[in-house]
Amino acid sequence: MTKNIKGKAAIAGAIGSAAIAAALLYASKRKEKKQAAQSGPVPSGEKPETD
Repeated sequence: MTKNIKGKAAIAGAIGSAAIAAALLYASKRKEKKQAAQSGPVPSGEKPETD
């Protein structure tokens, strides 16, 4: 009985670890995508008009 519980605990730990890794990967990709979308305009070579 104890051996069966240890096996289930090991499987649950592996599934939990995989879920955490997937969540971190998803979050990092979202962060990279957000930063790419917020990048400033590409400079055209003209002087900016400021007051």
